Amino acid sequence: MTWDKTTMRLYAVTDRTWVGEKTLREQVEQALRGGVTCVQLREKSLELPAILEEAGEIRALCRSYGVPFLVNDSVEIALQCGADGVHVGQTDWPAREVRRLLGPDRILGVSARTVEQAVQAERDGADYLGVGAVFSTSTKQDARPVAVETVQAICQA
Repeated sequence: MTWDKTTMRLYAVTDRTWVGEKTLREQVEQALRGGVTCVQLREKSLELPAILEEAGEIRALCRSYGVPFLVNDSVEIALQCGADGVHVGQTDWPAREVRRLLGPDRILGVSARTVEQAVQAERDGADYLGVGAVFSTSTKQDARPVAVETVQAICQA
């Protein structure tokens, strides 16, 4: 799938705990109808077979809207389900290794909290960076806010 910086305009990250009475697929489709330009499946509680089934379903849905589909943390799942890419954090696989496994045509996103991490991720083949959270969030319990000045320094670097 081709992509550019406009792909990141409205980036949705799934969270099963917020779906309410709808299914995750229904929530993702609503987001796509609403203009989401990229979808990341973030799944921490399902076993591998269930994640693969869900990933395949959401990947197909994203494809029908022409929107890239990425998997959080797992290169294995991304490759098995045919995702357009993967997003990894600093404690996941090294970005250089992920890029090698994904090849040049899939999207690689990397979380960065410092200028050094951001520069290294870019060197290692990251297509985009996730920096934050800038504000506290209840959707990710281990998120520590990154100062706006740090985000600015990363952008300048």
